[in-house]
Amino acid sequence: MEKGKSFAISKNEVMEAFKLVKTSHGAGGVDGINIEQYEERLKDNLYKLWNRMSSGSYFPKSVRGVEIPKKDGRMRLLGIPTVEDRIAQMIVRRRLESVVEPIFLPDSYGYRPDKSALDAVGKARERCWQMPWVLEFDIKGLFDNIDHEMLMDAVKVHTQEKWVLLYTERFLKTPIVLPDGTTQERIAGTPQGGVISPVLANLFMHYAFDKWMEREIPTCPWERYADDGLVHCATLKQAQYVLSRLDDRMRRCRLALHPGKTRIIYCRGQRNKGHHENEDFDFLGYTFKTRWYKDKNGKLREVFTPAVSKDSAKGFRAKVRAICQGSSNWSIEDLAQKLNPIIRGWCNYFSAYRKSEMQKELYYINYAIALWYRRNHKKMGGSLRKTWRYLSNKAKREPAVFHHWLMGRIPTI
Repeated sequence: MEKGKSFAISKNEVMEAFKLVKTSHGAGGVDGINIEQYEERLKDNLYKLWNRMSSGSYFPKSVRGVEIPKKDGRMRLLGIPTVEDRIAQMIVRRRLESVVEPIFLPDSYGYRPDKSALDAVGKARERCWQMPWVLEFDIKGLFDNIDHEMLMDAVKVHTQEKWVLLYTERFLKTPIVLPDGTTQERIAGTPQGGVISPVLANLFMHYAFDKWMEREIPTCPWERYADDGLVHCATLKQAQYVLSRLDDRMRRCRLALHPGKTRIIYCRGQRNKGHHENEDFDFLGYTFKTRWYKDKNGKLREVFTPAVSKDSAKGFRAKVRAICQGSSNWSIEDLAQKLNPIIRGWCNYFSAYRKSEMQKELYYINYAIALWYRRNHKKMGGSLRKTWRYLSNKAKREPAVFHHWLMGRIPTI
């Protein structure tokens, strides 16, 4: 600890936190300052932040509220802290994460180092083959409704560092400026968009769900990704019992199960005959349901397995369309630079299971590119056929322009 400072926070911690925040980019907060502007006086800005945090005089600014559309058409409120506050949150997050990450259970997958959504999908797929019933659950407004007192009790179990406790509590209580300009005090929750929010939500759910399941219902394996989860059961009666217990548990933790996203599903397949009113579910962008699969002997079998969901495909097409409505001044290489990260991410994530379903959407990209080219390059005379021929020839000559062309999904005449 430096002389005259209340808390042992190193300057190196502040710099490392800045580097991590910078890689995530993100918009500015209530002060309107973005990463590039903050960097113009980086040395002075980071020194001031370190000085205030290490002396205990740091107070975060209000969070800027931004509404983004959800899949169901409703709006979700994100809270965007200032760049400085994001750095401060990262400092606290890294110190807290170092002590709580080792105690988290293996089947908690969300926002954790060396774990991914695909890991959760793969484990769910394996367990759906082993146990015929699944309880799909969703915590209603987890990030908005976490009880501050209960959360701080959990934080205090794992750290006695006064500055971690002090700033965690200040971050939780930071007001949010709503899109209409009004300021709302925060009495519960940790805003989605906050750097520290994922680790705090995981810590809360570690005690509210993970450890509770391990202690109370150890025979039912589960996967949880933040507020979405699955519990695998041997019988319908057991699934109904787990649902009843879990509903009560969430109420005791001052949370609630989402009524429209919590269901019991039957994993019908080769070994699990019969039917139930619910025989499919969506989890992390994949739809799990019974599909026909040809085994190594060429025999068709029914297998309960994941593939890209309709909602994911719809969202992917919407992103492609939005980009393809871009500037008429772009070259086709400019368009490729915009599209390729989206295409690459789509392929990497959804090729893991039932790759053929993912590849169907790649043909749509060619159609969207063709419409864009015809609209912005009048030499085609408005002819889609001429545009298609041009793109087909270009793809054969230069397949590396678009990621999906390189995969063999080129426009064909």
